Amino acid sequence: MSRWIFLRGLTRESRHWGDFPARFRRELADAEITLLDLPGNGEFNDRQSPASVAAMAEACRNELLARGVAPPYQLLAMSLGAMVAVAWADKYPGELRGCVLINTSMRPFNPFWQRLQPRNYPTLLGFLLPGRSARAREEAILRLTSRLAGIDQGVANNATEPTRAQIVEEWTDWHLQRPVSGANALRQLWAASRFRAPEQKPPVPMLVLAGAADQLVDPQCSRQLARHWQTAFAEHPSAGHDLPLDAGAWVSAQVSDWILWARS
Repeated sequence: MSRWIFLRGLTRESRHWGDFPARFRRELADAEITLLDLPGNGEFNDRQSPASVAAMAEACRNELLARGVAPPYQLLAMSLGAMVAVAWADKYPGELRGCVLINTSMRPFNPFWQRLQPRNYPTLLGFLLPGRSARAREEAILRLTSRLAGIDQGVANNATEPTRAQIVEEWTDWHLQRPVSGANALRQLWAASRFRAPEQKPPVPMLVLAGAADQLVDPQCSRQLARHWQTAFAEHPSAGHDLPLDAGAWVSAQVSDWILWARS
């Protein structure tokens, strides 16, 4: 059995993994998966988000121990969640068997205009203004984060996949059920902007994954991180920021191959 902890990114919650955990289990049959929300998001939306990534990592550790989920863990984390994974690996490497970092960005390896592409600033600031409907917000987030899900203006890739309209409807319901406050969104942005990764890779096996069509974070951030730390790396040619949504089967296969390679 391998104990996996999944961590999402900025203002997102565990339900946003969609059917990815099921795809992951089909590829890695021994995976025991815990979907964990960051403070301020999802089931913890009534909590204040920490103003630092290191404090987020501590909160995640404490929550797992409170649930009786003991280390060692393997972390699969995207965006802000991947920063939390790095902070965790840097301070408590003995608790982790490996980390999969998806579409993340970290100082000091990339400038701010690559870490959060400037063309998105107006859209992101608009999320914090009053008067915007939940549906309009979620439609904008899907445009920013996905290139393949429910492609062709609401026509799904195949009969088993949801359309973009269905995804937006589901995300809107989740937002209304568990809204993330504007203050918590700002605290998460502030924590992400201040986080500085160590120059040397933490002593934990790592796989870095990226989507070449990421419109939110320049994929150069993942490429540079993998080069600097000399980690395993793979890039999907057409997926966006939400790589598990756009290419969940590909992500699962990459993780499976990496584990087999690491054991060989």
